[in-house]
Amino acid sequence: MEIATQLALFLENKPGTLAAVCDALAQASINIYALTISDTVDHSVVRMVVSDTHRALAIFEEHGTLVVENDVLVVEINNQPGRLSDIARKLAAAAVNIEYAYLAVGAGAPSGLMVLRPSDVPRALQVLGGEPAK
Repeated sequence: MEIATQLALFLENKPGTLAAVCDALAQASINIYALTISDTVDHSVVRMVVSDTHRALAIFEEHGTLVVENDVLVVEINNQPGRLSDIARKLAAAAVNIEYAYLAVGAGAPSGLMVLRPSDVPRALQVLGGEPAK
């Protein structure tokens, strides 16, 4: 479990936009560790955790893309019933809200990866057994 910087890009909601973003990152040898896309009528919000946040920011700024940075928790989660419930219950007991989360795990995989945006990132890390809150 670690605190990571997530980039939220605001992009046109049209074919080819995501491909252009991914091409730019690939050309700079930047790996995408996690990604989710939410759409609205005229734009999409692409949230991603990448291998080199600073270089990715520079690339997006060169292309005039609006980007917002947020701290998130990246948590390896066991692939078993109730694990997400345990996490949500622990955070609720500590009065830490889950603003949003996204995760994926293959049906036969022992674990998956969850990106969690809590209301208090350092406190959430502490509550979930990471490093102490600062």
